[in-house]
Amino acid sequence: MLKIVIAGGFGAGKTTAVGAVSEITPLSTEEYLTEASANVDSLDGVEAKQTTTVAFDFGRLSLPDAPVPLELFLFGTPGQDRFVDLWYDLSRGAVGAVVLVDTRRLESSFTPVSFFEDIGLPFVVAVNHFDGAHRYHPEQVRAALELPTCVPVVTCDARNPSHIAGVLLTLVGHAVKYAPAGPDHPTPTTTLQDA
Repeated sequence: MLKIVIAGGFGAGKTTAVGAVSEITPLSTEEYLTEASANVDSLDGVEAKQTTTVAFDFGRLSLPDAPVPLELFLFGTPGQDRFVDLWYDLSRGAVGAVVLVDTRRLESSFTPVSFFEDIGLPFVVAVNHFDGAHRYHPEQVRAALELPTCVPVVTCDARNPSHIAGVLLTLVGHAVKYAPAGPDHPTPTTTLQDA
């Protein structure tokens, strides 16, 4: 059993990704956007968005046919920067994270990327292809986000279960590759994850 965090900016597709791949009815804390949040949550580029996650999303995916059978517990974060304190709690005990990127609002990806770099949690970047959005090569996104070559950058459609399952398997492989090797290598920045 592995815990995975799915993060990204406001409107990047986190709730959609969890719902697309979850084998159970996902727990969702979506609430309607109101005028009260208009000064806080910019809808530039996502004008059709009507709801937002206010706590987290939860889903489960079993992969019995993987090289090692896996059961993944998926925790989707709220996307707004004001919820970063909650990200610490959701990341505690996670094997790694997926940062969903919306290239229409790339600037919203810097906070989650920096967050996982700071706490030392392995992560992959998944560029969510939105209908009508310009398609960028993964290496262009890597350069724009100033990511090291060791961080996998892949593309996906958050509505497609096989795409999201592939992203999750990429993350698990990456996390295993970069896992601490023994008692001399403690879990990265546990104090931050426990904050």
